[in-house]
Amino acid sequence: MQEILSSFIDLYLDHLRFQKGASDHTVTGYSVDLAQFAEYLLLSGVTEPAGVEPKIIRSWLREMMGYGYAPSSAARKLSSVRSFFAFLRERGITPRDPAKAVEGPKLPARLPRSLSREDAERLVVFGSEGDNPLRDRAILEVLYGCGLRIAELVSLRWRNVDMAERMLRVLGKGDKERLIPFGRCALAALEEWKDSLPSGEWVFPGQKDGPVTVRTVHRVVLRAAKKTGISQVTPHVLRHSFATHLLEGGISLRVLQELLGHESLLTTQHYLAVSGEHLRQSYVSAHPRAKGETDNV
Repeated sequence: MQEILSSFIDLYLDHLRFQKGASDHTVTGYSVDLAQFAEYLLLSGVTEPAGVEPKIIRSWLREMMGYGYAPSSAARKLSSVRSFFAFLRERGITPRDPAKAVEGPKLPARLPRSLSREDAERLVVFGSEGDNPLRDRAILEVLYGCGLRIAELVSLRWRNVDMAERMLRVLGKGDKERLIPFGRCALAALEEWKDSLPSGEWVFPGQKDGPVTVRTVHRVVLRAAKKTGISQVTPHVLRHSFATHLLEGGISLRVLQELLGHESLLTTQHYLAVSGEHLRQSYVSAHPRAKGETDNV
């Protein structure tokens, strides 16, 4: 009886390996998850995929979490089972997909990742290289100095950049405009970059009279991260770093909401969980029984 389940799992793993071109690491992960699932099925008296009910999958998930697996690990295991049954259903091996009706464990909200102030400065100052260092430096300064989304950066036009007032006019989500100030470092980088360009409308021009691509901006950031030895950096990490460092500097949540272009203040409040030092200092300065404290708050 065990051979029936094993043969179907082997068939699916071969599909991943040879049809989908999955890596050995990925195939091994699926293999472990499905072997655990098959063992549970056999102990429950289920000997073939057609006999699997949604309640059995839910029971298996509860048991996995009872063994100490984190919700994220249990969710990954459920994803393996879902993929397995989708494969069987597509090939007519099972008449239905019992995993489709099973909800995964609720995952905790992921906090935005932020660089330290030192790493952010090192990335921006020393990260630009390659064929176009002036452009790359300006991109890094604006991403970190203004907290722009990558789509907002690539769509910037010079007519929306006020060098004298050091303000950007940005078209964000939902075609909503907002004004964002920028500092002297971003100003210097933009001025030097503009002086090197022929006249044109795009701040960061690409090919065929259009703006630079999102993919190119990603490459600029990844290249800067590699050069400076800082891992797990993306354009969005620079946006998170912008927000976190402003909070740590004492900016109000309402002002930060406006700068980031968030529709809801609840979205902006995620950064409070990142910036524990901001919370600590705010408490110390505001509560009458905490003023004067430095440590042990």
